[in-house]
Amino acid sequence: MIILYSYYNLHIIFPRRQKYNYYGEYMKRNIKFWQTAGFFFVSFLGTILHFLYDWFNSKFIALFSSVNESTWEHMKLLFFPMFLFAIIEYYIIGKNYENFWCVKLKGILLALTLVPVIFYTLRGIFGTTPDIINILIFFFAAAVGFIHETRLFKKDTSSNKNVKYAFIILCLITVLFMVFTFITPQIPLFLDPINKTFGI
Repeated sequence: MIILYSYYNLHIIFPRRQKYNYYGEYMKRNIKFWQTAGFFFVSFLGTILHFLYDWFNSKFIALFSSVNESTWEHMKLLFFPMFLFAIIEYYIIGKNYENFWCVKLKGILLALTLVPVIFYTLRGIFGTTPDIINILIFFFAAAVGFIHETRLFKKDTSSNKNVKYAFIILCLITVLFMVFTFITPQIPLFLDPINKTFGI
């Protein structure tokens, strides 16, 4: 009994060290760096994807690159680079965040929503938007999406079940972008304002 009592008191005075994930904590402190890197990654890749179909005229490339100048196709330029970077980022820092895919879903949806909202608002006010404005809308939407994600990483508390659903939703959006490239709804969101055509 005396030995057990002494052992108990010893651990109160000198508690056992908890295992500390130095790598995980280091990566969490650098979340802003990776999010900033994501913005530049999306900006660069999205710009390349804008021209990729015209360069190669491939139906495979059409699945994830812009095939015309419609608002929907500009949203595609934003979605695929953001989703691709999210997958890369997951293996770098994402495993340190239980809510990673929920945060990414919210950031990507926000960015995608901003593209048509800003575009049609400006067109409603001014009647037309020059190419430079359309390009700036793309960069602005990407920046807001990543900034929103960075803030959510610090306070979002989604459950593990929601995380699974979030990734599934992103995969479903991927399928929609691919399918609508070839089977295109005949509504203004999908209309190429230059050629007055839909889809590929």
